[in-house]
Amino acid sequence: MDALRRIAFLLERSRASTYRVKAYRAAASALLAVPEAEVRERVAAGTLRELPGVGSSTATVIEQAVAGRVPDKLAELEESAGGPLVEGGQSVRSALRGDLHSHSDWSDGGSPIEEMVATAMELGHEYLALTDHSPRLTVANGLSPARLARQLRVVDAVNTSLGDGFRLLKGIEVDILDDGSLDQDPSLLDQLDVRVASVHSKLRMDAPAMTRRMVAAVRLPHTNVLGHCTGRLITGDRGTRPQSEFDAEAVFAACAESGTAVEINSRPERTDPPDDLLRVAVEAGCLFALDTDAHAPGQLDFQAYGAERAERLEVPVERIVNSWPLPELLAWANP
Repeated sequence: MDALRRIAFLLERSRASTYRVKAYRAAASALLAVPEAEVRERVAAGTLRELPGVGSSTATVIEQAVAGRVPDKLAELEESAGGPLVEGGQSVRSALRGDLHSHSDWSDGGSPIEEMVATAMELGHEYLALTDHSPRLTVANGLSPARLARQLRVVDAVNTSLGDGFRLLKGIEVDILDDGSLDQDPSLLDQLDVRVASVHSKLRMDAPAMTRRMVAAVRLPHTNVLGHCTGRLITGDRGTRPQSEFDAEAVFAACAESGTAVEINSRPERTDPPDDLLRVAVEAGCLFALDTDAHAPGQLDFQAYGAERAERLEVPVERIVNSWPLPELLAWANP
């Protein structure tokens, strides 16, 4: 199972299609319910493919692993995709303790909460914020108040099982509505550890209106992080999209005044804010959250991209909130 998970991780961090990854994640999940002795018996009998979720390519990986070999597929991926994602940024990344923006299969992520947590722990994180989408973003299966309430109970159960070595933070990526208000029940927002507020609609709103919308949102007590502030897409299978227009100096001044962190979104297709606006935010005295916006476990490694930019553009590490110890982070997010 470890080989299957590692293959999926390497495919995700190299931005392979979801279809290519799905087979390996499905096979790894299938093996969870099968005793090791039975797996070995099926390898010997050639009946692995009778297990739901195990196909030809994944059966080959399992057979080679059971034989004590590094599976050919894994060796190939370690060679082609196992190295550093980017040169530079090591000093910033080594200071990071967690990630404040991630998605699970409760909204538009591809993996269960538990798999996201396991990978975050393997990467050395001390904490991970689960920030699935809010109700208005129906295309991403945003969480209604009832579903979010259920998810919070699941997070409690996960943390109980983990003990003290790691903390899954209760969070949300909440839509900023047209008037700057937030798309979730305030009483539920009160129960969260961290809240990322993002614009997902009317991205071509005229600059004065967008500025008012964003300034209103970042000044709200519930808003901890301003997510992917320009909304741009610069590469990837979703196509490209120009950045939203707004008065960056006004928005970042409001962030600095209210203590809201500006997200350095590490997804390669976003790289948001762009370098010129990131410099404006640094000059404004903003706090920052260096996040992955991961929708799959392997994408949690995308922090390398954001760390390189932060190092190159001289973002002060002490102003990156997810470099802070957990008690300090929680005190900032919920004063």
